[in-house]
Amino acid sequence: MTTIESPVSSRDLAAQDSTPAGELREHQKAFHSFGKLVLFAALHITLTLVCMALGFVGQMPLLALILGLGGTVALVAAFAISS
Repeated sequence: MTTIESPVSSRDLAAQDSTPAGELREHQKAFHSFGKLVLFAALHITLTLVCMALGFVGQMPLLALILGLGGTVALVAAFAISS
């Protein structure tokens, strides 16, 4: 008779913090990480729309490109440092 092993080992289960306080900390960490991801996405979408408006409507495509690339690098750096 074959035995079915679970994908989670007993060592992994022992390493997990199953106390309510530990679960709360993990949940808060995940919640804040997701909030930062949503904030980054919203800021990047706003930056992209501003650059598109500047490039197409404002007739300044070079400035829009520089602002877009520089803004993206600045956003990534800021969110990488803050984590």
